[in-house]
Amino acid sequence: MRKSMRYKETGLLLLFALCIFMVACAVETPAGTTPETNSSSDGHDTDSSGSTSGESHPESGSGETGESGGSSAGNSGTGNSGAVPVITNSGYVVFAWNDLGMHCLNPTYDQAVILPPYNTLVAQVVRKGSPPEIVTSGLSVEYRIIGNTWSYGKTDSFGAAFGQFWDNALALFGIALEKNKGINLSDSGVHNGLSGQMLPKGDYFTVNGIPVTPVNDSGAWNPYQTAEITVKNTAGAIVAQTRATVPVSDEINCANCHGADAFADILQKHDLMHGTALVSGKPVLCANCHGSPALGKSGAGPTGKYLSYAIHNSHAARSAACYDCHPGTNTKCNRSAAHTSSDGNCVACHGTMAELAGSIASGARIPWAGEPKCFTCHNVSGVDTGSVLYKDARGHGNLFCAGCHGSPHAMVPATQESDNYQAIQYQGKAKSIGSCGACHSGSRGDDDMSEFAEEHGGANPENRNACHICHTSVSTDTAKWPHAFGWKNR
Repeated sequence: MRKSMRYKETGLLLLFALCIFMVACAVETPAGTTPETNSSSDGHDTDSSGSTSGESHPESGSGETGESGGSSAGNSGTGNSGAVPVITNSGYVVFAWNDLGMHCLNPTYDQAVILPPYNTLVAQVVRKGSPPEIVTSGLSVEYRIIGNTWSYGKTDSFGAAFGQFWDNALALFGIALEKNKGINLSDSGVHNGLSGQMLPKGDYFTVNGIPVTPVNDSGAWNPYQTAEITVKNTAGAIVAQTRATVPVSDEINCANCHGADAFADILQKHDLMHGTALVSGKPVLCANCHGSPALGKSGAGPTGKYLSYAIHNSHAARSAACYDCHPGTNTKCNRSAAHTSSDGNCVACHGTMAELAGSIASGARIPWAGEPKCFTCHNVSGVDTGSVLYKDARGHGNLFCAGCHGSPHAMVPATQESDNYQAIQYQGKAKSIGSCGACHSGSRGDDDMSEFAEEHGGANPENRNACHICHTSVSTDTAKWPHAFGWKNR
């Protein structure tokens, strides 16, 4: 109780100081200024004065800040995450993420083609309560890529000519596409653009095949595009809104080894080494011969060799680095601060190129289906998802793991500030959603459950915490908490 009284006295002093600070900000902050996101560019967490009640922070300007902004050189710069939306007294919260954490695409589509422009967003809407409920009924979810409304005809310094995708879509993918609409491997009759409606799928919403490129309408190259996700009720009123990184890069730097006209050189060398006639049949989709589950191809294809095997096996002995292709010098594919390094730290989870190729050849791994497991390092309740990939796995309350932890390769805290947007929006700090570290110095807080019950428990706590993003009343039964409160104090 003495500790509680000290908390109360300290809280009153902090509240008084906060009021003075807010008045000062109101006087000194110019209109249109975007609030700080409190995430440093090197991935370290910094404290925030943001609320942890689950309400969105107010914008201080018109909300247009960041429409065409964003770094043109990787992680430096502020990105285009922009201001946090104003949603007043909403009973809903929305979590949204990209399914892979990085989508690569070809810069050109007139010779060798590996991947099309294709991005996927997933969102879950939670109605706050005790308990909270994941809902889709009576709601619609819209998306738009901020500052990026068209793709056909855009170019960049990597020699991109993205319009070639639509010019050659029939030859490559067997479908004639409307410009600025994408292919869809999930719903073949639905062709999405850079804005539109997300489709309800059970207890979540999704949009597949967004044909986004890393070039804003302003011409700036930015591999960390940002989507705004807006939830509306049947009356058309906005009940929840957030933003999510839509990562996309054409920095597949084949030119490092294959020269300025890299894709032409690849086809020529393939014909020479394997007796094929690819040059005369261009454009060539590599997955037509080397099966790629990433493009919905089942099996290894007519060659009997998966594309992932063919590429990794071929380059394993040629001094190639992961970031040569999984891009790159400017783009950082792996942006999760706890899991990355200057070279992406890819080997820690995926193995060397030779090991990866060998596991595919032996049948131990199917590309895009047999991937690393979080449980290998994180031996905590609920982390072992069996054969279900992280991107598809569920956890607390049947939320997707990515809803609280972030996209694969961009788990919070991330080195790219736009990846931390939702954590900061909802709890004021770049930590996994619901972490005690949103307010405390460690992710387990004070680790004192009797004190927790008094401070945070029940429907009328002395102080709301990160659990109140979704929960209107918080149980002190740790068995009901995410991972049964078994995580390490970090």
